[in-house]
Amino acid sequence: MNSVSPRALRLAAAVTPLGSQRYGAQLNEHYTVVGRPNGGYLQCVLSNAALREAARAGSPHHHVTAMTTNYVGAPELGEAEVEVEVRRIGRGATFVHALLRQKGQVTNESIMTLGTLRPDAVNRYHDTTPFDIAPRDACPRSPSNGLVGILSVQEQRLDPVCTTFTRGEISDRAEVKGWMRLDDGDASWNPWSLLFASDALPPATFPVGSTGWVPTLQLSSYVRAVPVGEWLKVRQWCVVIEDGLVDERCELFDERDRLVASSSQLAMVRFDN
Repeated sequence: MNSVSPRALRLAAAVTPLGSQRYGAQLNEHYTVVGRPNGGYLQCVLSNAALREAARAGSPHHHVTAMTTNYVGAPELGEAEVEVEVRRIGRGATFVHALLRQKGQVTNESIMTLGTLRPDAVNRYHDTTPFDIAPRDACPRSPSNGLVGILSVQEQRLDPVCTTFTRGEISDRAEVKGWMRLDDGDASWNPWSLLFASDALPPATFPVGSTGWVPTLQLSSYVRAVPVGEWLKVRQWCVVIEDGLVDERCELFDERDRLVASSSQLAMVRFDN
């Protein structure tokens, strides 16, 4: 791996046309958790290829509005290839299928719905409200470390009420919430980078005592609006933890307190007792 690999998300998730609906990618060391590419980052790589192929095929849609990814394997850093099939281009949406391959093996499979989000769109109804969270200056920045590479490219400030697990204390609430902004030296949030943000908090199983890596099996992300401002308020919580699996939900609000994205995922989880 190149020791000077780019930190900017738009470069780290860039793809290069290889011909015949295929794109090359270089999976980046800055966007890792426990040495493996982060799930939200992989969605950015896959969606980059999908958007490029859809545009080449004549799609008028510029944003990924829904994306579901199966994590068939855990890809390594370095070279990978994305194979894209545009299934249908409609008036209101484009549908795309993508595979990420490494060393000839499929590691990730995604289906995507593309649309066009308008910055001036009117919100006619919502059934969710911004959650309570400590002021940003009362939330310490999560330190970057070798285990969680994504902390070097985002500024993440977790609400202290959710971080008792860092002191070895067990909570009765499986929830993590905090403030987040890109710190990759390049850009603020946009609809595409929200795919990364939707999987960038620590697992919500940590406060209730899970140990080790929490590998994602399936992640679904929904992008609902063009974000405004540098900061996101993000809440991730567990719906159920049972039989070695966790069902998590995530909501992301921008500086207008508008829901801009949400996600759900199924992951494996381990407890020592």
